[in-house]
Amino acid sequence: MELFLNEFESFVGVNFWTMIFAWCNLIILYVFLRKLLFKPVKKMIDDRQREIDDMYAGAEKNEADAARLKAEYEEKLSSAEAESEDIIRTATRRAQLKEEEILRDAGVEAARIIERAEEEITLEKRRIINEAKDEVSDIALGIARAVIERDIDRAEHDKLIDDFISGMGDGND
Repeated sequence: MELFLNEFESFVGVNFWTMIFAWCNLIILYVFLRKLLFKPVKKMIDDRQREIDDMYAGAEKNEADAARLKAEYEEKLSSAEAESEDIIRTATRRAQLKEEEILRDAGVEAARIIERAEEEITLEKRRIINEAKDEVSDIALGIARAVIERDIDRAEHDKLIDDFISGMGDGND
């Protein structure tokens, strides 16, 4: 049984040198794993975390830029709307002024045309009156010549005037 206990003690028992050797192995394994495994894994995790943080910062920056651009766009849009309303008001006012100017010019032109027509009517009346005076004086001269050339009685005188008037009507048509 003693052999069994020795074997059991050696199997289960704590040997000081074995324990130191196990601890040294553990420390060497820890240093080795830390050097080869933990540091690169930690570096990879830190790099990935930094990448994620940069992505979030970039996304926040892009979101802020988008909000700024949206605000600028809305400001420009409202400015453009105000400007278009101003342009429409200005164009409407110009059109009204042009309409008034055209109407005023048309009134002036119509008055000028009416005045010219009245002048032409007056001149035409004078011309017709002068022609009538000339005809009457020609008639009177013709009658006077006829009377002077012969001495006639009243019946002949009336017949002479009638002949002369009918001759004037035939010759002037």
